[in-house]
Amino acid sequence: MQLTDSELFRQQAYFDGRWQDADSGQTRTVRNPYDDAPLGTVPDLGVDEARRAILGAQQTQTEWRQRSATERADGLMAWHGQMQRHREDLARLMTLEQGKPLTESLAEIDYAASFLRWFAEQGRRAGSHSAASHDADHRIQVIRQPVGVCAAITPWNFPAAMITRKAAPALAAGCTMLVRPASQSPFSALALAELAQRAGLPGGVFSVLTGAADTLGRELCENRTIRKLSFTGSTTVGRQLMQQCAADIKKLSLELGGNAPLLVFNDARLRTAVRGTMDSKFRNTGQTCICANRILVQDGIHEAYVKELVTAVNALRPGNGLVDGTDQGPLIDDAAIEKVEAHIDDAVRRGARVLCGGHRLEGRLFAPTVLVDVPVDARLAQEETFGPVAPVFRFDTEAEALAMANDTEFGLAAYLFSQDIDRITRASEALEAGMVGINTGRISAAQAPFGGVKQSGLGREGGAEGIEEYLEPKYLCLGITTDPDD
Repeated sequence: MQLTDSELFRQQAYFDGRWQDADSGQTRTVRNPYDDAPLGTVPDLGVDEARRAILGAQQTQTEWRQRSATERADGLMAWHGQMQRHREDLARLMTLEQGKPLTESLAEIDYAASFLRWFAEQGRRAGSHSAASHDADHRIQVIRQPVGVCAAITPWNFPAAMITRKAAPALAAGCTMLVRPASQSPFSALALAELAQRAGLPGGVFSVLTGAADTLGRELCENRTIRKLSFTGSTTVGRQLMQQCAADIKKLSLELGGNAPLLVFNDARLRTAVRGTMDSKFRNTGQTCICANRILVQDGIHEAYVKELVTAVNALRPGNGLVDGTDQGPLIDDAAIEKVEAHIDDAVRRGARVLCGGHRLEGRLFAPTVLVDVPVDARLAQEETFGPVAPVFRFDTEAEALAMANDTEFGLAAYLFSQDIDRITRASEALEAGMVGINTGRISAAQAPFGGVKQSGLGREGGAEGIEEYLEPKYLCLGITTDPDD
C-alpha cells in the first residue's frame, strides 16, 4: 500500500505521540527547488510547543530505557521494514522537496534504512563488562546507560539519512530523540515520523519539530532536559550551537563543513580516478559535505586526466529529478547558485580557465563545471563550494600534494588514487581527515564511523562508535568479604 499525499505531505508536526499544529496557527511554506512550486506547509512551532515536546520525550524516556535491548531492536527493525516497504514513496517525496534525481533519492532511502538495521544489531552488543580489580576484596564492573533525552538538528542535503544516522543509535541505546529538520526539507522527516508511528514506536520516542531554526535550535541547546545534541551543518552554525550548549556541558556530536582534497598520482588508474571523482564530486549536484572540493593532479597524468574528466562531466544531464535520465538536479536555492557563480568568477579573475560549464541553466540548474589553472588562494580552494564545480590543481611531488591537501582548517574527508601501496600507506596516514577514500569516491556506510577532525566537527556517527555517543559509562566498585566466616 502506498503512502497517500496527505501522509507524505504532513501539515502538522509530530511530538508527544500526536500530530499537532503550532499554538499560533502560523505555518511555513515548503517549495520544490526545481521550479519553486509550493509543496505544502508545516507548522511554525515556538518555544512553548518545543518545551511540551521535550517534556513528553522525557516522560517516555523513563519507560523506553527500561525496555530490553531486544525490544528496542525490534522497534527499529519494524521501522526499517516500513521504510523499505515505502521506499518509492519516500524517494519521490525527497526529490520533490530536495531536488536530487530519483535514482539518488532511492539510494538515500536504502542508506537511511540501513542505519536502523545496523543500530538495532549494535544495541544488542552494547553491554557491560568487568575489569581486573585493584585488590582481592573488590570487584569492578562498567555498565553503559543511555544519555537521556537527545536532540538533532539536521540538514537539507540528506533529509532522511541524516535523521536515521542520529536517531537509530539514540533509540537503540535507550534514549528518546527530538529532530528539528531543515526548513527546506521537513516532509521527509515527517514521513519518517509517520512510519515510526506505524512501526509501533511509543509516542515521544521520536519527535519532529518544525519551525524557525534560531527559536527551536536555541531551546534544544539551552533546555536542561536535553542531555545531548547532534548537529550536521556548517562550521559557523556549529560554533554557535556549541556556545549555546556550554552552560549545561551538554554532550555534542558535530558533523561540520568540509574542504575535501582528492589526490590523483601519476601511477593511478586513469578511469578509476575519473570515475571516483565523478562519484565524489557530482553526487547530489556537489551538495555534500564530503564531496571533492579540491582536485589535486600530478603533472605526469594531468592532461590525460583532465581530458577524461571533461568528457565525463559533459555527459551529465541536468534537469528535473523526477524525469528519467536526469543525473544532476537543481541547487537548493538562489543563494546556492550565487555562491557557485561567485567562486567561479573569483577563480577566473585569478587566472583559472573554464573548460566546460560555468553558467546557469533554466531555473536553479547549473551546468556541471571543470576549471584548470586554479590558484591555491582562490575561494574555490579556501571555501566549501557546495555545487557542481570541479577545480583542478597541479602538483609535482607527493610532499607538495600532502601539504596542499592539509592546508585547510577542515578535515572531514579526503581521497587518493594510486597503485603504489607504499604511497597509499604514507599518504592516507598523513592526510588530516577523519575519513580517507582510497581508489574510490564512495565511502559512506552504516558500518563505518563518519566524522572529521580539526574544524570539521566532534564525535562519530555510524559504525561501532556511533552508539557510544549516546551511552554514558558508569563504574561500579563492589566490596566483598573474602572470608566466609567473617
